[in-house]
Amino acid sequence: MVEIFYKVVQKTTRQKVMDEEQKDSAAKTKQDKTLRIALIASEKTISDYPTFLEHLLTGLADESIPTALVCPLSWEADSAGYASVDIIRHPAFKLPLMGGQNKKVLIEQLKKFEPTVLHCLCESKGQLTRQLARQLDLPYILTVNSMPRRFRELRISTKHLIKIIVPAKSIAAYLEDNFPKFAGKIEQINIGTFVEDNFICFSKSGQLPSILLAHHLDNADEFENLFGALKHLAIDGNEFMLLITGGGRAERKLRKMLNSLGLSQMVTIVPRMSPQRSVLSTGDIFIRPASTDTFDPLLLEAMSVGSAVAACKGGVDDLIIEDITAVVFEPDDELNIYDSLRRLFNRHEWAQQLAKGAQDYLKENHTVSGMISAMLNTYREAQKQFNQEDNGLV
Repeated sequence: MVEIFYKVVQKTTRQKVMDEEQKDSAAKTKQDKTLRIALIASEKTISDYPTFLEHLLTGLADESIPTALVCPLSWEADSAGYASVDIIRHPAFKLPLMGGQNKKVLIEQLKKFEPTVLHCLCESKGQLTRQLARQLDLPYILTVNSMPRRFRELRISTKHLIKIIVPAKSIAAYLEDNFPKFAGKIEQINIGTFVEDNFICFSKSGQLPSILLAHHLDNADEFENLFGALKHLAIDGNEFMLLITGGGRAERKLRKMLNSLGLSQMVTIVPRMSPQRSVLSTGDIFIRPASTDTFDPLLLEAMSVGSAVAACKGGVDDLIIEDITAVVFEPDDELNIYDSLRRLFNRHEWAQQLAKGAQDYLKENHTVSGMISAMLNTYREAQKQFNQEDNGLV
């Protein structure tokens, strides 16, 4: 009798566990079905983070999450790539004194879509998203990709803002130090990328080595020491081609500098090109000439295709790990830059090892699947937390 009793108890317990698992699964499925995301994108998001945006939209579509993208009127979306996304143009009317009407149109379009969570993808749209969250009474998430000097520009809503997402530990630490009021809301989610199986660095024998530099051209002083180092490499007999992709007010001055150094035949300056990954996959070496306070998606993609990276530390430099993911130089020291680049040119196997080290690091820390999973968890938590606070349960 005792044995029979225990068997009945075990069977009942297993059944209860299975029932609970089924309930949890059903609840999660129901929650995912009710999750509806509205992404707020700026011109900067579209131009600087197109690969991230594509991966995020594709990931949400794969998870059957209804998604709307609020984007600039001028953006030409690929209809095939974004067929499952509701595209909402803002501003609808690019005319003076139409700000109020444009906001009214946007709110009506969002009401039709019925989002449950707003996600602002750029600090510049923080105030707009805050206003939308208040008027629609929705939770929102803010992505901060840089180290803002003045946080007041973000116009944070203490009730509606649930999370501040950052792509790098350095940005998280900066926000925590300078804006401790929001420390509890900060969450790091690494931007994901797809890493190539092979590296591009010096992989084509007999081909002229190519160097790629993608940077804004607003300050000629940031390039002076680098160009001097490249001249010394050329004097040593190293042959290479340098492609500079970008634009800015210092472009004419840079061209004059290249002419005076005798490098104009080896260097080509072109506007930022698309698709970014195709351009980056042509460079044996990728150079970051100066520190930046913004996460650099081009550095991420250059590492993913297997270029050997030469960069300076400082600012948002999480991806730059000396002699593991990149060779590091001092931007104000021409001789140091020359020595760093010479190591890459003279030791191809070591340069390739560096490129592979960067790829291995990305495989471990910057997967697209990991990014999408973390984003979905954040959306669910935001929806749940806001609903609990709204119902007075927290």
